Amino acid sequence: MADIDPSKLQLFQFILFTKLEGAFTSALVHLGDRLGLYRAMASATAPLTTMQLAHLTQLNERWVREWAYNQAAAKLISTENEPSDPPTVQDDKFFLSPEQMVVLASEDHPAFGLGMFHSLRQTMQLLDDLPESFRTGIGQNYDSRGVEGAIGMERNFEPWTNANLLSKVLPKLDGVVDVLTKGAKIADVGCGTGGALLLMGKAFSKSNFTGYEISKYALARAAERLDRSKLTNVSFADPRDQPIPTNNSVDLVTTFDCIHDMTHPLQMMQAIRSAISDNGTWLLVDIKAHDTFTMNATQNPMAALLYGVSLMVCLSSSMSAPNGAGIGTLGLSANTAEQMAKSAGFTRFRKLDVDHAINAFYEIRP
Repeated sequence: MADIDPSKLQLFQFILFTKLEGAFTSALVHLGDRLGLYRAMASATAPLTTMQLAHLTQLNERWVREWAYNQAAAKLISTENEPSDPPTVQDDKFFLSPEQMVVLASEDHPAFGLGMFHSLRQTMQLLDDLPESFRTGIGQNYDSRGVEGAIGMERNFEPWTNANLLSKVLPKLDGVVDVLTKGAKIADVGCGTGGALLLMGKAFSKSNFTGYEISKYALARAAERLDRSKLTNVSFADPRDQPIPTNNSVDLVTTFDCIHDMTHPLQMMQAIRSAISDNGTWLLVDIKAHDTFTMNATQNPMAALLYGVSLMVCLSSSMSAPNGAGIGTLGLSANTAEQMAKSAGFTRFRKLDVDHAINAFYEIRP
């Protein structure tokens, strides 16, 4: 064994255990969301002691205190101290800064960030299945995380979508808003629980929208949301029972963060080409990615997180059937997407000028 540099050893140990800290802190973020601790702090008009926070949430103070200590030490919530003599635990008070509040407790704000923590418990339970996936190559589909997985995706993506799809994304597509306003046929492939489709259905009453989804949990929730919305121009379907049209009758196809998750994405792109009219548009929204690992690792500060999400979620889904493509979270770069789209029969590919921390937006036409 080569000589060990004590300072490098200490630094590497620190790096390793910061990853472990992140795992435990993530678990407590999940609990803070699930137990309403962040929401209670957001509703307060002044910093709270842990006794006050426990009273607001009807929880045990000692457990709330340890949770608050973790969250404040991790700099996820803020603290102030009013020392007495002698000091007591009641000297510590906790609050959310405006920035912390929108990320942790404001589900309508586009910066809301707790969606991915919603199904953390179900995702981590898949650790029991991953060794077999490594051996066989077969992963787990989205329904392996149950209904909470579907709700987690909904809570993760919809705050930004609700704030920006109608005002900042659709207007970037050449002529699409006018087409939708006059009346068109739209298909949302991989629609999840239907948020984007319901949003567009309400905004464009003369158009007809169909969402296609294979997750039984997402479809069931989409049906419930549709019933509550009272919209009559939106419907949802499992494409295995009600296939996507093949007669070039669809004016707009949308795919939000799902192509890289699919077991056979090229086959899906070919199906989209068969569905879409010669004057139609495909809005492809997918994860920003570079062409190589080195570029992803050096140019994306969240690369480690996204590769981890890929193994637990996206890659697992895309390899959940034999011969799955296995694109992975950071596998659909702009070059790869364009090559695949042209292979499927499309001829025009344009990246849209849409500012998003995670996603890239493409206009694809026949």
